[in-house]
Amino acid sequence: MSHGQLSNDEPVIRDLRDFDARSGTLVERLLFNNRLAIAVICLIVTAVLGYQALGLTLNAAFEKMIPTRHPYIVNYLANKAQIAGLGNSLRIAVEVEQGTIFDAQYLDTVRKITDEVFLYPGVDRPYMKSLWTPSVRWTGVTEDGLDGGPVIPDTYDGSPDSLDQVRVNVERSGEIGLLVAANYRSSIILLPLQEKVAETGKAIDYHDLSGRLEKLRAKYETRNIHIRITGFAKVVGDLLDGLREVLVFFAIAIAICAGVLYWHTRCARSTALVVLCSLVAVIWLLGLLPTLGLGLDPYSVLVPFLVFAIGMSHGAQKMNGIMQDIGRGTHKLIAARYTFRRLFLAGMTALLADAVGFAVLLVIDIQVIRELALAASLGVAVLIFTNLVLLPILLSFTGVSAVAAQRSLAAEQSDEADKHPFWVFLDLFTRRKWAAVAIGASVVLGGVGFMVSTQLKIGDTDPGAPELRPESRYNRDNAFMVSNYAASSDTYVVMVKTPQFYCAHYDTLQLVDDLESRLQQLPGVEATNSLAALAKQAAAGMNEGSLKWYEIPRSQNMLNSIITRAPRELFNQNCDLLTVYVYLKDHKADTLNRVVDSVDAFAREHDSDQIRFLSAAGNAGIEAATNIVVKRANLQILLLVYAAVIVLSFITFRSWRAVVCAVLPLMLTSVLCEALMVALHIGVKVATLPVIALGVGIGVDYALYVMTVTLGQMRLGMSLSQAYYRALLFTGKVVVLTGVTLGIAVATWAFSPIKFQADMGILLAFMFIWNMLGTLILLPALAHFLLRPAQRAAQGAPVAKQATTAVA
Repeated sequence: MSHGQLSNDEPVIRDLRDFDARSGTLVERLLFNNRLAIAVICLIVTAVLGYQALGLTLNAAFEKMIPTRHPYIVNYLANKAQIAGLGNSLRIAVEVEQGTIFDAQYLDTVRKITDEVFLYPGVDRPYMKSLWTPSVRWTGVTEDGLDGGPVIPDTYDGSPDSLDQVRVNVERSGEIGLLVAANYRSSIILLPLQEKVAETGKAIDYHDLSGRLEKLRAKYETRNIHIRITGFAKVVGDLLDGLREVLVFFAIAIAICAGVLYWHTRCARSTALVVLCSLVAVIWLLGLLPTLGLGLDPYSVLVPFLVFAIGMSHGAQKMNGIMQDIGRGTHKLIAARYTFRRLFLAGMTALLADAVGFAVLLVIDIQVIRELALAASLGVAVLIFTNLVLLPILLSFTGVSAVAAQRSLAAEQSDEADKHPFWVFLDLFTRRKWAAVAIGASVVLGGVGFMVSTQLKIGDTDPGAPELRPESRYNRDNAFMVSNYAASSDTYVVMVKTPQFYCAHYDTLQLVDDLESRLQQLPGVEATNSLAALAKQAAAGMNEGSLKWYEIPRSQNMLNSIITRAPRELFNQNCDLLTVYVYLKDHKADTLNRVVDSVDAFAREHDSDQIRFLSAAGNAGIEAATNIVVKRANLQILLLVYAAVIVLSFITFRSWRAVVCAVLPLMLTSVLCEALMVALHIGVKVATLPVIALGVGIGVDYALYVMTVTLGQMRLGMSLSQAYYRALLFTGKVVVLTGVTLGIAVATWAFSPIKFQADMGILLAFMFIWNMLGTLILLPALAHFLLRPAQRAAQGAPVAKQATTAVA
């Protein structure tokens, strides 16, 4: 944040000939004595990286979204080749509004869609299923014994008799509730997807795939036929489509930042330069990402705007310092050098605090968050040059308008002479009565917030795709799937490992059946399926359909006979891997936790050398593993970011008392932010996990600015009240300006079509505003009790000359 001088140590020099160009640090001389060369180099770098940015890709990969080192995911990846289709898959439901699916026109539509999507790039074709695929079969008991075949036989011709035969085959297939709705008004086409397109070896282009699916929907939907599509690929596709609208919100936020800055300075040229340098930082970031082999995804796409917002904040601070010096009559080049001297080290510390808030996210074992952290850290590193170096150099060429400079100086002198009521009000918190009230209110708020925050859920709190609005087309489609199919799109799969050819032994199947029985009692479990369930159905079928025989046969010969006709997704070729499908009503955190706890408890009781129950495959199993990692990472991130902030604050202040004053307001904001998440029904997940770390990293800037100047003034012998008021005149203005500007800018995201961006906007706006209020109110209140009169002057000493002037 830019601030004017607090003590006029630097002389006012109007003529460059009176200035010693050899003064200042080596870095300052190197940069400003070669400022034209630096500006030209930056122009060339911007052009090169701008060209590089044209190669930036916007996509997502399924395996980047999951914690690949978690034991559940290790189990899934180790057996992925044998259980294809249980991770990333699409479900296309073809619904008929009037009549049933046993209609020639309807079945012909399903056939055409099946044939079309079969050729889509990335489809794992051997595992694709629909009424028309040969793998969807029926099994029945006839007077001649067991019989079976494809649900739609080769003799199907669309005649009434063949339609009746299809109906009979569907009823004997066991697919009702799985591929066929119980009301016979829709059926599903299941599309398992590969991680990479087999023909090209490249990752699936989800934006292209989503576009194909929307064209498919438009092509085959009629007044009587409706197409519903769910799955990870469609969620990502819809997010990528929504990013076009997101760009509008980014543009609005940029306009707000620029407008507020111009209102504060009334200088068009310097405002334009601050915006330009912030955009240069974004261009450099976008150009460096493809150079490093990285891209953007729906989660990290927010990073460029955050980099821009931080750049605007720090740029405004540099500009204000130069403006005040020019207002006093200092030459524009000398004013730029003065500002560089005063603000570079403190500005570096503030940006490092921002970088730490991003960098701690690297500890999370989820690739998409690590790439977000890397991109954000890279962006902040770029800002160190574009805003701390390039901006002062450019302002040394352009200066600021004379009217704006005089207005800034007049405002400073006016605040010194006639105290502004708002600053006077804030200064009250340096006094015992008001300080006690502020601390007492904070304790109450913190206590209530903590109690509420204990209800914070890990994972999703709503059905469907929480990244999208509840009223979105995708979530309406998902609601249809849940209400019409027992085998919903939320599937948790337990892998049962046995010795080779042991999967069909009675003892194995009996344990699997016991597990199913336990899971079926859980709220949120719609149905289960396994080889054990099939064995019971087949045993009854082979005994004239008598339910007296509905149990697992003890005869191994009978079990062997059953598995020869069993679907291949229930066990593998070597018969050493069984799969237990658990179909869930939703993937809410509570639902997943119940299933995970039950499966883990069963595994602890029954695992042996012969049989092991492994979690988890299926999209719900993968999400359960992600939730476990997120829950651990949530606390880990908070501890790391606060540890880093405390260290940086101590290096800056060299006083544990000052560190306490600076950090406690941040902690209060973190607690209240978690309480707000509970109130808004926002769970901690991949999309929201970075928010608190980002809020703390950026929020600590405020405390650094205010506390450093306050300590510096107390070193000169001022009382806490006098020192804090001086800090308010110079740092307080820009703290308020930055907090309000960033808060308003990100609050506009609340209207975004992408739900997770709206959530991030609300939470970040809350943290920006509350961090600002905490710095302006709670920090001086804590300082009243912690910074004793005898210590106040001494503890300002380590800040030295840097603290006697404005800080960034």
